[in-house]
Amino acid sequence: MKNFLLLCFVCLSMSLYAQNIQVDSQTFSAQQLIEDILIDSDCISNVQVTNVVGGDFGGADQSYGFFDATGTTFPFQSGLVMSTGRLQNVPGPNASLSDDDAPNWTGDNDLEVILNESNTINATILEFDFTAVASQVSFRYLFASEEYQEGNPNTCQFSDLFGFLIRPANQTQYTNIALVPDTQTPVKVTTVHPGIPGGCEAQNEFYFESFNGTNVPINFNGQTKVLTATANIVPNQPYHVKLVIADEQNFRFDSAVFLEAGSLQLSTDLGPNRLLSTYNAVCEGDTVTLNAFQQGASYIWSVDGVPQSQVPCLNCSEFEVSQPGTYSVEVFLDNNCMSFGDVIIEYAERPDVVNATMTECDTNSDGLSFFNLFDAESVIVDNDTSLNLVNFFLTEDDAINNSDPISNADNFQNTIPSQIVYARVINQSNCSSIAELQLETSNNNIVVPDLNACDENEIDGITTFDLREIEASIQFQIPGNAEVAYYGTEEDAFSEQNELSLDYQNTIPFSEIIYIKVENSGQCFAIAQVQLNVLYTPQLLPDESVVYCLNTFPDTIELIGGVLNDSPSNYYYEWLFNGSSTAVNTSFNNVSEAGVYTVIVTDPNGCSSQRTIEVTASNIATIDDVTIEEVSTNNTITVAVSGEGFYEYALDDPDGFYQEENTFTNVSAGFHTVYVRDRNGCGITEKLVSVLGFPKFFTPNGDIYNPLWKPKGVNEAFNVGISIDIFDRYGKLISRINHLSPGWDGTLNGRPLPGSDYWFVATLLDGRTYTGHFALKR
Repeated sequence: MKNFLLLCFVCLSMSLYAQNIQVDSQTFSAQQLIEDILIDSDCISNVQVTNVVGGDFGGADQSYGFFDATGTTFPFQSGLVMSTGRLQNVPGPNASLSDDDAPNWTGDNDLEVILNESNTINATILEFDFTAVASQVSFRYLFASEEYQEGNPNTCQFSDLFGFLIRPANQTQYTNIALVPDTQTPVKVTTVHPGIPGGCEAQNEFYFESFNGTNVPINFNGQTKVLTATANIVPNQPYHVKLVIADEQNFRFDSAVFLEAGSLQLSTDLGPNRLLSTYNAVCEGDTVTLNAFQQGASYIWSVDGVPQSQVPCLNCSEFEVSQPGTYSVEVFLDNNCMSFGDVIIEYAERPDVVNATMTECDTNSDGLSFFNLFDAESVIVDNDTSLNLVNFFLTEDDAINNSDPISNADNFQNTIPSQIVYARVINQSNCSSIAELQLETSNNNIVVPDLNACDENEIDGITTFDLREIEASIQFQIPGNAEVAYYGTEEDAFSEQNELSLDYQNTIPFSEIIYIKVENSGQCFAIAQVQLNVLYTPQLLPDESVVYCLNTFPDTIELIGGVLNDSPSNYYYEWLFNGSSTAVNTSFNNVSEAGVYTVIVTDPNGCSSQRTIEVTASNIATIDDVTIEEVSTNNTITVAVSGEGFYEYALDDPDGFYQEENTFTNVSAGFHTVYVRDRNGCGITEKLVSVLGFPKFFTPNGDIYNPLWKPKGVNEAFNVGISIDIFDRYGKLISRINHLSPGWDGTLNGRPLPGSDYWFVATLLDGRTYTGHFALKR
């Protein structure tokens, strides 16, 4: 009856042939969809649907049903489809968005728990019980979704959920078997897709079929390849299955899962596919034993579809594989039931390796040394960076079995001369090859002269050595393409640890031994020691500046080499003037010219030091002009000078206070001497000046104090030609004096005048006039 129902529908669908699949939500009940469409096997019994959940669209449509793909490119001819939307939106072409919702259409808690997700809605569920006579059942399916969006990062983030949940009928814990093959990863959009530019890297791309264009048999944007869900069971024990698919977070962008008709079958587990693409292929030369054993069963094995026997055999539950192919088995069980199993076996090549020889230096000629075995890796793998040298072993058997590796392979000491150790190399498929590494020693001897360097700065025996000079000194003793490295100890040289910088500062004062390692084509040619000597370097006074007074020319000043703590006669001296060498070879240099003098002092050992003496020119000042503001309440004297010196100024006292300003204020009337001193010590220039002024009173009373009235700052050298008329308060001319007059004595025609104010008019030769008054006091 079951096959008759299916045949009737197929005939009907063929009459409605089209390029798109056809769906039907009314012809078959949920029990028929599971028992007659999905299973259709007498070897799976006690099939009973226990729960059905779908969207309520208020009419004849459902969210699950039968599909027929006869005459289309869809990989299944017919079967059961479950969707998160209307069934009528499942058929192609892919020209519209399946984006359905229905009232009160909730999610599924079991699905959320087992996939560790939340917030599911629009769950379509078919639950049933069954019993099988085999130890394994499987069915074929594919997943399709509108959430597959080519080139869109949403493909990396959003996915509806589905699961094929199974458990023993008397238990509550489900197992999800809708997994990416050979993993525990649930199948969904975000776990099976190609790389998305600007979005995410590919995830299990091998199992992704395609992004769909318009002309496809189903109305979904993308789909997986055909996958197989497999469950291990206990024969003749009842099991419960829950097929469930649901939207996640919201109802948008529907998804569907298609289950092939008749694909829920008894199956036999032959182990995971051994594929090159998943890096678990069988290594060339190895064999694999497939085991399909079930109690009381007989077997027919096939290779690439070709049966290896015509009748079932009882004692051939195992099959040995030695070459690539697709291996399948038919297992004939009780009750005329049959179980099927298949597995794809691919073979991976073993890595190509090269036997190598490593040479390390031997300082005592006993044939023993220390080796960093990993230094030979590039030779052994022939520079193939995709290969991995796992470790080294003392015997070939240990290397093959990957047991008891050499623990100190980076610092291994051979126990016998020309010892052979074994390297285990694997490729990405975890296939291994073994290479021999022969350990040899070298006894080449090179003579390395001492390397000398002059002490720097202070005498402390510490300086910087240019180790490049060592290689230059031994170039005729080593191969032309040899590489030279430097180490602080012999142990470091052997292990190639703590390599020294080529610009090396010694750590032991004055004398230190370091080691050089010479390698030729990656092999040790020789190890030798070299002594570093720090040579004494003359110690000099620091650089300085001195002054040469141009006014002393042609006299000279003496510059000294400035050697400290030693006799100056021990050294050779070279004096430079403004960078050019002179003929002077003495510890001193007498010079009469400003400039930069450099003295280079060289020890007999060749080490030298230098100091620079900058001679700057200075000179005594030339007083160019003196400006005087006089006959005022604030007489000032301003001095203008020229010269190569740095000058300061004093008034009247050459040994007194000097100021940097060239102007003196509040200067009293009379005669003054201006002093200009070169601060560099080149001398003092002086000049006598006169400040004109008129006394405010005089006292011609017979004593020696102020007996005469006369202007200050006037004599035969200053203010010559001055004429001064003196008047009484009524304007009567009393007296006339000049620069030669001793002054007015307060008399008129020999008679003393009374104490009073008197007026004067002073006229200078340049036409300037000054008027004022003064008091005569008796």
